[in-house]
Amino acid sequence: MAAAIDIQGLSYAHDQHANSANYSLRNVELQLPRGSRTVLIGANGAGKSTLLQILAGKRLVNSSKVLIFDRDVFRDSPPGVTFLGTEWAMNPVVRGDIVVSHFLDSVGGYRHKERRDKLLDILDVDLDWHMHQISDGERRRVQLCMGLMAPWDLLLLDEVTVDLDVLVRDHLLNFLIDESEQRGATILYATHIFDGLNAFPTHIAHMRDGTFVIPPVAWPSILETAPTAKTALPGSSLHAIALNWLKEDREIRRNEERAGKRVQTRGARKNGVTSDSEIFYKKYDYSH
Repeated sequence: MAAAIDIQGLSYAHDQHANSANYSLRNVELQLPRGSRTVLIGANGAGKSTLLQILAGKRLVNSSKVLIFDRDVFRDSPPGVTFLGTEWAMNPVVRGDIVVSHFLDSVGGYRHKERRDKLLDILDVDLDWHMHQISDGERRRVQLCMGLMAPWDLLLLDEVTVDLDVLVRDHLLNFLIDESEQRGATILYATHIFDGLNAFPTHIAHMRDGTFVIPPVAWPSILETAPTAKTALPGSSLHAIALNWLKEDREIRRNEERAGKRVQTRGARKNGVTSDSEIFYKKYDYSH
């Protein structure tokens, strides 16, 4: 059976004229089996969002290095791929005076009534809500209901649970586990929220500077070689591993800055403007 995701030697730059040092992704290798649930761990700017957007076909790469279910993402786009990111809820269109029931029907809710109703219950969404009157968290729940109604084979989640309260998030994660185990659906989930996530993944992976430091490894088997996690509080071992990896990332970055291998701009002048808050705001002090 073909892997759900198969990426070979993928490099990508937002600016086509950028040199290799400024690539967003560098020589990425990724293979994920069907039915897996992978949590993608990495600091801001590690390349997680770019990778997910490429897998979703939102960014073009000029090669055949990105396969989903053995099909080229750009030249033979596979069906059943769903991408959910944070930008959706900020779109002015979805903040208009639209009743949720009409909104969901406009994207085919009536065709998936059983799944729609199940998700309405899981996400605690009211069909009578008006999109312009609800909170960001409620709007996020509508997005999830809309995006998950139609059965999907690959789900790409980019920080999309950030607005959810802990109860709704727990119900959602349990729903996704059921989808994976019962239908063989595959999930790749980038997040910075690790509390309560221990029971979710089948694999975890670590990205740094646009590449995989640790490609997907089976969870929780990695605990056998992760001493930091062994001493963590019950239920927090994934959080402990993520924290340790991110600390390592920051220390490596700072060592590179000290060695001159990376330009440091924090606290330094750039284009004539300092990022040192005390110096910056001193010119606006009119007390003297």
